Amino acid sequence: IRADLTPELEKLAVFILENPNEIGVCSIRQLAAKADVKPNTLVRLSRAIGVDSYESFREVFRDEIRQGRETYPDRARWLQELAQRGELGALYASSAEAAIDNIEGFFAATDYRAIETAAQEIVAARRCYVLGVGVNNAIAQNFAYLAGMAIDGVHALPQGGTLPVDGLSRGGSDDILIAMTFRPYRREIVEAVAVARAQGIRVIAISDSLACPIMADAQHRFIVPVETPQFFISTIALTAFFEVLIAFIISEAGDAVVDSIEAYHGRRQSLGVYVGEKGSNS
Repeated sequence: IRADLTPELEKLAVFILENPNEIGVCSIRQLAAKADVKPNTLVRLSRAIGVDSYESFREVFRDEIRQGRETYPDRARWLQELAQRGELGALYASSAEAAIDNIEGFFAATDYRAIETAAQEIVAARRCYVLGVGVNNAIAQNFAYLAGMAIDGVHALPQGGTLPVDGLSRGGSDDILIAMTFRPYRREIVEAVAVARAQGIRVIAISDSLACPIMADAQHRFIVPVETPQFFISTIALTAFFEVLIAFIISEAGDAVVDSIEAYHGRRQSLGVYVGEKGSNS
C-alpha cells in the first residue's frame, strides 16, 4: 500500500487487495458498499494509481473467480460434517482441485525473471535469513538446508526457542531476509520484517495478498496461492516456489557450487549415511 494514499483510499485499497474477485463481479455502488466507502472513492483510487478510468481499473479483475474465505474454525467444522456424511470423496476432489489451482496460479502469475533477480541477490548477500513460523517454519528449515549446500550464510529463523527478531540482531545492508506469512498474518513476522528494514536488510516478501503488511517497501514481492478446503493453508505452491528459487540459486552460484554439493554428499557417503545406491540425496 502506498504511503501517500489518504486513509479512505488506503481503506479501499486494502479491501480490494484482500478481495480481488469482488471488483470483477460487483457494480461500483455494490463494491463501495462492501468496502464501506463512497462510490466516488473508487474513481479517485483509479486515478491515484495512474489508471485512466474506473472501468480500466476494473478490467484487470474481470476474469477473477469469486472464492469464499471461511475462518479456520468454520473450515474445521465443515470437514467434520463432511466426514459424518460420508462425503470424503468430495473432499478428495476439492483438495486435488485446490492443489492444482494453486500450482497453476503461481506459475501463471509469476515471472521467472523476478525469481532470477531474487536468486542473484541471495547469492551476492553476506547472509540470507529465511523466516517462517508455524507450518512455514519447516519450509524455511528445508530451504536453509538445501540452499546451504550451495552457498554459505543461509539461516532459518526462528532458531530454537528464540524470537524471530533475535536472529536478525547482526543483520545489515549486506544481508537479505526471505519472510513469509499468510492470512491471518502473524504479528511476529510483521514485527521482524520491520526490524529488518530498520537495519537496512533487504526483504523478499512472500504472502497470498499484496495487502499483507510485509509487502510494503519489500525489494521483492511474491504472491503464492494457499487456498485449500482444509482448515490450514496449503503449502504446495509455496514449496514449488522455494524449489524453483533453490534451482536458480544453484544456477547463479557458478561452477564451484557443483563441487561443493559433490563434496557434501561425498562426506555423507564416506560416513555411511546413505543406505543402498550411491547418489541418494534425501
